[in-house]
Amino acid sequence: MATTGRGPQGPLTGVRVVELAGIGPGPFAAMLLADLGADVVRVDRPGGAVIGIEPAFDLTNRNKRSVLVDLKAEGGAEQVLGLVERADVLIEGYRPGVAERLGVGPDACLGRNPRLVYGRMTGWGQDGPLADRAGHDIGYIALTGTLSMIGGPNGPPTVPANLVGDYAGGSLYLVVGVLAALQHARTPGGTGQVVDAAIVDGAAHLATMIHGMLAAGSWQDRRGSNLLDGGCPFYGSYATSDGQYMAVGALEPRFYEEFTELLGIADQAPDRDDPGRWEELRALVADRFSTRTRAEWTEIFEGTDACVAPVLSLREAPGHPHLAARSTFVEHGGLIQPAPAPRFSATPVSVRGAPALPGADTEAVAADWDLPGLLTTGKETTG
Repeated sequence: MATTGRGPQGPLTGVRVVELAGIGPGPFAAMLLADLGADVVRVDRPGGAVIGIEPAFDLTNRNKRSVLVDLKAEGGAEQVLGLVERADVLIEGYRPGVAERLGVGPDACLGRNPRLVYGRMTGWGQDGPLADRAGHDIGYIALTGTLSMIGGPNGPPTVPANLVGDYAGGSLYLVVGVLAALQHARTPGGTGQVVDAAIVDGAAHLATMIHGMLAAGSWQDRRGSNLLDGGCPFYGSYATSDGQYMAVGALEPRFYEEFTELLGIADQAPDRDDPGRWEELRALVADRFSTRTRAEWTEIFEGTDACVAPVLSLREAPGHPHLAARSTFVEHGGLIQPAPAPRFSATPVSVRGAPALPGADTEAVAADWDLPGLLTTGKETTG
């Protein structure tokens, strides 16, 4: 396990980002920018977030710095606007209209810094009938049709943690939008702008290929009935004798041939191209996998092109030889965590700092950003 430390800061070195503290996709997007080298200053609120984990373990706040600002107190908005004047990017994840009421909406921020990229992260987006409603990942991917594709045919949809909505459809699209807008702002005659990143938009966009297959008649609009959704017996997971699982992705004929040979069913398997016999084939594959342990099957398929892999747990994954060789997981400050991705040949990225503790970096940021006003605390408003 590699241990990281200070070193090259990545391709976004010199980019300044203000993150208005929130939960979920906003912090993850800001973490990705920080991993890539940006100086991300997280503006934490006194008392912390309503939902969250112990700050010392919140890895989405690694590589960042934190200051405490009470946006509801006198002078709070002005402190944030002082940061905005010196920043390239701002990220917020409030419901539509909240940032405006707090005095740090797009008009106020772009008025102080016309080249600012103002990134807005929401579930429903800035407009539309549901824009003002509360929500979470599962509801966003439900309405887009994305959730309907995940899971077996005879049960409810399987909840994919909050990876598909919050992080894939939300955080990653916000980062793409922010970087594209930053490129525009830095071109001759370019200006700042607002990036409206909605999880519903991103989650729908993720299924673009599936929509094309649906239109072409090669995808059925029901769960667990297609090539890539678990309906296919040579693309799915199977239980082993010790209660673990092996994942199979033998789609191409030559990989499938190697798979059936190593599994020991080459002379028994029905025609894979006949969906009418898929259940028969699935039962045969399942029966064979149930005769050995995960470790035994891993050894059998090791070093082959059968496209079979053991299903590892979160704790097991860092120890896999391939991931260990690539340092896909690293250790920093005693915490094992995924390493920054992707990788760069000229501007390497790294985990440079532990999760930022609320307010711990106020003095350093005030000095580095030449903003002594951060060191003053406004009076809380009442009423």
